[in-house]
Amino acid sequence: MAHVSDVPAYLPARMLNEFVYCPRLFYYMWVENVFAHNRETTEGALRHAKIDGREDGLAPAAELTEEDTLHSRSVTLSSDTHGLIAKMDLIEVADNTVTPVDYKRGAPPKNKDTGALETWDTDRVQLGVQALVLRDNGYTCEEGVIYHVATKQRVRVTIDDILVAETLAALAGAREAAKNDQIPPPLVDSPKCPRCSLVGICLPDETWTCRQADSKPAATGNDKEPRRLVPARDDLRPLYLNAQGLYVGKSGNVLKVKEKSKVVQEVRIGETSQVNVFGSIQLSTQAIQTLCENEVPIAYFSMGGWFYGVTRGLGVKNAYLRRDQFRLADDGAFCLRFARQLISGKIRNQRTMLQRNHVEPPSRPIDLLKCMQEESLNAESLEQLLGIEGNAAKIYFEQFAGMIKAGDPHDDHLHEDAQSNGAADFTFEFDKRNRRPPRDPVNALLSLAYSVLAKDLTIVCHTVGLDPFLGFYHQPRYGRAPLALDLMEPFRPLIADSAVLSAINTRMVTAADFVRTGEAVALKQDGRKAFFRAYEQRMDTLVTHPMFGYRVNYRRVLEIQTRLLTRLLTGEIATYPVFMTR
Repeated sequence: MAHVSDVPAYLPARMLNEFVYCPRLFYYMWVENVFAHNRETTEGALRHAKIDGREDGLAPAAELTEEDTLHSRSVTLSSDTHGLIAKMDLIEVADNTVTPVDYKRGAPPKNKDTGALETWDTDRVQLGVQALVLRDNGYTCEEGVIYHVATKQRVRVTIDDILVAETLAALAGAREAAKNDQIPPPLVDSPKCPRCSLVGICLPDETWTCRQADSKPAATGNDKEPRRLVPARDDLRPLYLNAQGLYVGKSGNVLKVKEKSKVVQEVRIGETSQVNVFGSIQLSTQAIQTLCENEVPIAYFSMGGWFYGVTRGLGVKNAYLRRDQFRLADDGAFCLRFARQLISGKIRNQRTMLQRNHVEPPSRPIDLLKCMQEESLNAESLEQLLGIEGNAAKIYFEQFAGMIKAGDPHDDHLHEDAQSNGAADFTFEFDKRNRRPPRDPVNALLSLAYSVLAKDLTIVCHTVGLDPFLGFYHQPRYGRAPLALDLMEPFRPLIADSAVLSAINTRMVTAADFVRTGEAVALKQDGRKAFFRAYEQRMDTLVTHPMFGYRVNYRRVLEIQTRLLTRLLTGEIATYPVFMTR
């Protein structure tokens, strides 16, 4: 990671609170400017917004009984001496003494022996910052107050020499951490992690598990199995716009999808993870701006499924990770090491797909794939690795037809249905992989599946702060995202191929859903809609992570694996744990 030197001169009181809670959380928020909300942070933000708007001060009316006490709310002061800035929820002034009052959403801790109310270390230090700022501005401050909203209790904290020393020591530690060239390590098996809003970004248990795998047999850190601290599924859902001629506007935070001036669908932006636009569909400027503001990416495709690109908001604003990515992309040894792992994992997953889904798995191709998986780990160049990957793909797709179990495509009812829709010449017979253009229904489905998967990983790369257009195995080329293609290699058989097989074998997509234009075969509108349903079902399938042991869906797996790549790039782990199903 690049050396960090240009950090703001004034450290907010809240950031020192975060440092005492977790130095790694502080680094993410202060140095890398990364933040994510969870239920608790959202409730806290709404509470503070409500309090800031009160006309009678921050404290509840029952607390304001002293007539000679002056109250002032949302007061911001800074200290040039200490380089601190603090926004105080409330200050109470009485007898020339100023008392800061800080609001907290939860309940106060209690002494185990006496039952007396206490304060968290993080809250004590935050009050210590406020006292230092007040004193540096000429005020007398002898104590502070933590007001707990949940229990409506006030806990007083004396601003003594011990608290001042703790605060200054924390300040020195925070500034040193901000200037360091490495992010602080994650906490080990900490009860703080499940409540942290950045736990899905930090991945504390996963990072320690990868470190253990790197350092065996002399493992250090957390011996326990990783806790599943990230949700198994995302509540947000992608929106696919497939019908030609649609127009998308917005009203408030709701997308209005219109067809010939008639609203055919309304979608809440807050419930949407991404918007996928296929072909000739118009979005209003207002809709695009609101989607960008809410960090909802818009992906653009041709009507046939060619992925053009993405519109999104600013995303991750720090450049340090991308600097590491660009540096290592020029390191041939690193690129080869990483590519070997990716292709070995891809071949392993292809072999597993055949073993699980082929009508009668042939032994020779299975054995050859195993040999090529091992051979890929010893490739001496990217060119040699490309050759191994190509040979493995040839063997895999030669057996692909054995996984198609849609029945006889010339069954009477299927044949009549296809004939009535002008598709009597289409079958799901598969001989080999072809593309640009795909010349049969199976290849048309595979091309669309790979295009959609590449889109998903391009979006994930943007989300975690990586540049999808600079890869390590796939070399830069205009019009494609090499890093997204790198990351999708192990997932081609597990997600894309599996979605195609499911769509065919369950007859979600039939021969009637295809059309031929010249040599090319493409899906009709209803066929694309059916395939998107099959693809999203696959993405929502829960799978056990082979390294961490917990169950999450494939969409979550893509993000976890991409964040693990960032750990590799920053030097936190030594080996990328490729996702290989068992």
